[in-house]
Amino acid sequence: MKESQQPDGEQEQLSRGLKSRHVQLIAIGGTIGTGLFLGAGQSIHLAGPSILIAYLVTGLMCFLLMRALGELLLSDLNTHSYIDFIRQYLGDRTGFVAGWTYWVCWVTIAMAEITATGEYMQFWFPQMPQWLPGLIILILLLLLNSINVSAFGETEFWFAIIKIAAIIALIVVGIVMVVFSVKTPAGHASLGNLVNYGGFMPHGLKGFVLSFQMVLFSFIGIEMVGMTASETEDPKTVIPKAIDNIPVRIILFYVGSLLVLMSIYPWQYFSAAHSPFVQVFTNLGVTAAAAIINFVVLTAAASSCNSALFSTGRMLFSLTYGKKGKFAQSMGKLSPSQVPRNALNFSALVIGLAVLLNLVMPGKVFSLIASVSTTCFIFIWGAIVLTHLAYRKKVGRAKGTTKKFRMPWFPVSDYLILLFLGFIAVVLCFKTETLIALIASVIWLIVLYAIKRVDDRLHQVN
Repeated sequence: MKESQQPDGEQEQLSRGLKSRHVQLIAIGGTIGTGLFLGAGQSIHLAGPSILIAYLVTGLMCFLLMRALGELLLSDLNTHSYIDFIRQYLGDRTGFVAGWTYWVCWVTIAMAEITATGEYMQFWFPQMPQWLPGLIILILLLLLNSINVSAFGETEFWFAIIKIAAIIALIVVGIVMVVFSVKTPAGHASLGNLVNYGGFMPHGLKGFVLSFQMVLFSFIGIEMVGMTASETEDPKTVIPKAIDNIPVRIILFYVGSLLVLMSIYPWQYFSAAHSPFVQVFTNLGVTAAAAIINFVVLTAAASSCNSALFSTGRMLFSLTYGKKGKFAQSMGKLSPSQVPRNALNFSALVIGLAVLLNLVMPGKVFSLIASVSTTCFIFIWGAIVLTHLAYRKKVGRAKGTTKKFRMPWFPVSDYLILLFLGFIAVVLCFKTETLIALIASVIWLIVLYAIKRVDDRLHQVN
């Protein structure tokens, strides 16, 4: 038995307050995070210069994923989130599993970032309690998100500007150093550094393959654009533009910055435990390099929390909208400013548990939870692709309802993405910690599916 929907005339509509510049910068912010500023050193250490190819391949797959998502979004602009499409084309149970998995994923990511903000603030204020900065930032972001969707868009816009400025500064400095072959502590800045130290693939095929799981996780959040479609002023123009610009951004910000880093210094110069950005700027004589990059990383963490609040609030609203029960009816309501304030408050409350977790949960357990959440994104992205295949099968392979924004090379492109995600799942089996996270993710998905099945049976009985 289907659960009741809102009566006609009482439809809750999200406001279309996101402007083109907001969505464009949200798209960029979704692909630039702490993984680049802090984790790039570990990626470089693992694969050497061949990490550039890993980013290009993964970037292409993510672009195709976004094209599939874009076609779905533009086929019905009245949907609250892409989970509605999954529910429509893959079934209510799959939609339930994907929706709650996505909500939990962003909650745990936000918890991790809230935890990290305390560590970043202790760079300047070592005596400050580690939990306090995260709590303050979470409250401020919740207040901003509760005003209206434009406040979220404006906040994310400026967060993205800071990240972009840091990367562009590095690229410009790097190009100048390479052109003039500037002397560094490790030799001279030159493109030759990409091949002169053990070759382009110094650790062979194994190191190159293992780097993919880290590279893929650095793209988590790219699907954020799919959460903005129902709140964008002119989605038919803005969404395609934001998605089609993704390849340029990947080449510029990821490949460009890493290419410059490894041209300035040989790949083995970078420590896996420290930010390569800090190392480069420090050796260039920028005494405040560590403080500058720490500020940028703090901004990236706050940006991730901001995105998490937005995503979890909209997802919880979408999952509970029109459903029975006091909790569902409360979460499925909009405020006078047309934001899901109750869903935002509940999500923030759960995220705020990170404050307590920092005190009572050992770091390794918390890290495992974060790893499970990121591994679940493989399932979520796969569900988007399968939904697109089902959608095209229903409307006709050659047609589609969005003629101007069809998935390129369909259906080969869809199957290519699925093969790639399967490849990543296999790569996760090569390391103990990622294998544990993969197994835990599968158990989580099975449990969610079982819960939904039991719930459906109970509704049938009643």
